[in-house]
Order: sequence, then C-alpha cells, then structure tokens
Amino acid sequence: MAVLNNKKSKVNDEIPSASMADIAFLLLIFFLVTTVFPKDSGLAIVLPEEAEIVEVSQKNILHIIIQPTGIVDLKRGESTQVQQVRPSDIESIWRQAVAENPLLIAAVKTHPDASYKFMIDVLDALHLAGAIRVSLQLFEG
Repeated sequence: MAVLNNKKSKVNDEIPSASMADIAFLLLIFFLVTTVFPKDSGLAIVLPEEAEIVEVSQKNILHIIIQPTGIVDLKRGESTQVQQVRPSDIESIWRQAVAENPLLIAAVKTHPDASYKFMIDVLDALHLAGAIRVSLQLFEG
C-alpha cells in the first residue's frame, strides 16, 4: 500500500542574498585588476638640473607674449614695437627670424588668465619650426 503525502512543497520567492557580498567583492577586485590606467601625457620638456644664469643679448631674444584672448604679442629684443599674431603664424615667423639670426631664443610668456591651450599651440608651432632654444618665463604685466 502506498502512502500519499498531501503536503505541497513550498516555493521560496526570495532571492538568496547570502553570497551577494562575496560576488560584489569579487567583481570589485576583477575590475580593479583589469583596469588599464592611461599614462600621464604632458609636455616633453627637459629642464636643467641646476639653474644657470646666462647673460643673453636682447637682440638674440624674440619675446612671445600669450594674451588671455589667444592673441600673441611678438616683440623683438629691446624694440618697443609689438606685432600681434595668431598662434598658427608663429611657425613661419620663427623660421624667418631664425634664418636672419641663428642665435635667436624664443622667450615665451603666458598671461595668468590665458588658457593653457594657447600656450600649447605656441609651443607646438615652435616645435614644428624646429626651435631648440625656448625659454619659458614668468609673465610680467
């Protein structure tokens, strides 16, 4: 004779959360280990080990002053004449000026309110022009 069990099995309607914390920590560790962080990108500028004071004749300096508007003021040596140009014009101006004076140094000064992008544009133009003597200076209003 067979005995029938009239009990119905109870269906559990809850999500088991006992191992939820373990899964969360495993996912966290997985993402921390597999994440690739980008390398810092910046300007490739080699700074001198020790500060050297070198006297340079003003006739060998091209003053490049970057204004907050993005306009660049050019002043040659001790001249009081200021030429206003765009950063994209710096490359051709530098090539012409260094052909006239091979000892020329670019003295780049950026206004404190100027966007960092304007300075980068000027430094990129100087790099494209082959400028190797570049001096970054403090802006003197």
